[in-house]
Amino acid sequence: MKHIVGKVVLLGFQGVGKTALVSRYVEKAFHPQKAPTVGASFFTCKVVKEDHIVTLQIWDTAGQERFKAMAPMFYRNANAALLIFDITSQLSFDSIKMWVQELKGNVEESMMLCVVGNKLDLNDQRQVSREEASAYSKSIDATYLECSAMTDQGVALIFEKLAQGLMRLQGLSSTLKIYEDDIMASSSELEATDIANEETVNVSIGSIAHGNTVNGKCC
Repeated sequence: MKHIVGKVVLLGFQGVGKTALVSRYVEKAFHPQKAPTVGASFFTCKVVKEDHIVTLQIWDTAGQERFKAMAPMFYRNANAALLIFDITSQLSFDSIKMWVQELKGNVEESMMLCVVGNKLDLNDQRQVSREEASAYSKSIDATYLECSAMTDQGVALIFEKLAQGLMRLQGLSSTLKIYEDDIMASSSELEATDIANEETVNVSIGSIAHGNTVNGKCC
């Protein structure tokens, strides 16, 4: 069975539910009072599709403006990006366009883009229509999906689409890792991701310092 290992970066405005979304899928849990991400958190997860095992190495980035300068550290060499917004916030949707420009200007390799409208459980407070978000996603050649991290609606489909997207990138991206068997992939993964932990990064004005690391999360 072929094994693909791809880097996925989560981008979006503060409070849109980036961490809640990946935690819902990886940990099968919802944490409504979770503190904002500082720096970035790392998760890893395997998805089995057809005759492939796809390992998603997921970097969940901080959404606060003061951490914006750190983002290139995490989306460099990414094979896919989840661009997440809150369907009840027009501002969070508009910020997605800025992240797309960032990616186009800094990522040279082919990559999969997936725009995700979160908080579908608050549909009665929607500010961004499905039609508007879908049309924008089509204009940037991205997949568009909606979900609710709180209720788990649509969450699994997002990660299945990520896996499918990485499978289609075979031969198009030099940074996508492809192995012919799972044993070789496992040994190479450990070597390639020895820094892949949840990072708590201490940030002062104009500088970035290394923070403490704890074990990464895996489903």
